[in-house]
Amino acid sequence: MTYDIIIIGAGLGGLTSGAKLAKEGKKVLLLEQHDRPGGCATTFKRRDFTMEVGLHEMDGLHPRDLKTKIFRDLGIFDRVEFLEVPEFYRFLNERFDLVIPHNPEEAKQILKNAFPDQEQGIDDYFHHVLNARKIISEYGDDPEKSVGQFLDEIITNEDLKLVLLGNLGYFHDDPYTLSLLYYLTAQGSYYGGRANFIKGGSQMLSNALMDIIQENSGVVKLKSMVTGIDYDGKTPVGVTYKDVKGKDPGTYSDRAGEIIVNAAIPTLATSLLSKSDGKALSEQIRQNKIGASLLTVYYGFNKPLKEVGNKHYSTFIYDPSVRSQADILKNNHSEFSTRSFTFVDYSQVDSALAPEGKGVGAVCCVDYPSDWEGMSRDEYNRMKADVEDIITDRCDKIIPGFRDAVEYVEVATSLSVKRFTLNPEGAVYGFAQNPGKPTGYLSVLPKNIHIASAWGKFGGGFSGAIFSGYMTAFNILRKAASQQV
Repeated sequence: MTYDIIIIGAGLGGLTSGAKLAKEGKKVLLLEQHDRPGGCATTFKRRDFTMEVGLHEMDGLHPRDLKTKIFRDLGIFDRVEFLEVPEFYRFLNERFDLVIPHNPEEAKQILKNAFPDQEQGIDDYFHHVLNARKIISEYGDDPEKSVGQFLDEIITNEDLKLVLLGNLGYFHDDPYTLSLLYYLTAQGSYYGGRANFIKGGSQMLSNALMDIIQENSGVVKLKSMVTGIDYDGKTPVGVTYKDVKGKDPGTYSDRAGEIIVNAAIPTLATSLLSKSDGKALSEQIRQNKIGASLLTVYYGFNKPLKEVGNKHYSTFIYDPSVRSQADILKNNHSEFSTRSFTFVDYSQVDSALAPEGKGVGAVCCVDYPSDWEGMSRDEYNRMKADVEDIITDRCDKIIPGFRDAVEYVEVATSLSVKRFTLNPEGAVYGFAQNPGKPTGYLSVLPKNIHIASAWGKFGGGFSGAIFSGYMTAFNILRKAASQQV
């Protein structure tokens, strides 16, 4: 069949672009290799628990946030309930235990009380975070700094730097190789207004976007793996895909004038484009580094953890061995007995992830395929069991009664992420957002190939993917309008 747009991948980027384009009357086909839409914005069931795959908290949704405009345009607020998260995060190491609110003035005062000799540095930090657009425009063509360099310039207390970097894992694994300008934009959205969890889990948002596509005559095919982009001469004209539902999958081809890619850029280069286009793209991305992955331990509890004394939604635990921001990357490669991690207690909000009287939580830390590759299946499963026990024991020391409350537990590694998303190295944020990250790769793509994902210019996370998808749709609509003039 022939469509106006074919979308490869049903992550948030593909879903958002598909919803906007279908709503504007375009004939859309969306193809997804998994059995559900969403990519990392999904949930899965274990017993009577709904496990949240990716979302801890969604930044923004204040009046100035672009997502607010996007969700209003698509009618998402009529379909999905967003729950305000009580605070930004609790930071915990052996020296400090601080709760950081989303309100920047309150956060500044808490930090100044804890670090009274760092008032100027704290003010400088929040000035940059809250004025990201202005700071970015002032940079112009100047060489870009890393977050680590920036913090070293304005703050002398290493523990304060660690507190401010509590949620570093939302973006990257090393402050000294994370773009300051990218960080300011992302972090500013957390401090610029409230943050939210999606009631019922992020699958509710993904399902809503898929519904919008289908309600507007679009077609969504799950368990459909795209195997290549078809060409007429040098022009992409469609895709070939296979149905992976059965043991003997059929192969299909459909055509479209525009193709949106919500898949990994390295995969696009090596497996989907023509030989010449793929070679050109591979050359352009050669200097781009693939970002880190994550390990998650999913917990189902026999009671809400509030009943055993946990008071916080997100707790970021830094190991005592991390005494400066220079220690963070090394720690992310350390044993799981010392690797810093985040614990999210979804029962602190009305998450609807567990039945009445129970709870769901998750531990998350930076992870790499190299931690797991080369093992036999038995070795892999034994190591997962060891990690489960180590992490549970560490949580029990922080929240006494934690272990006794565990009813179900499951570990997903970076290899799990790689298997379900098909992202190389299990990358959850696309390319690493290094200072001065090259973006020229987007210019070598054929004019009717568009990127709507964490691998595009907006970067990773829920917001980056949503922005990428919406702006891709907007650009295609604008292009179509100009051709009609």
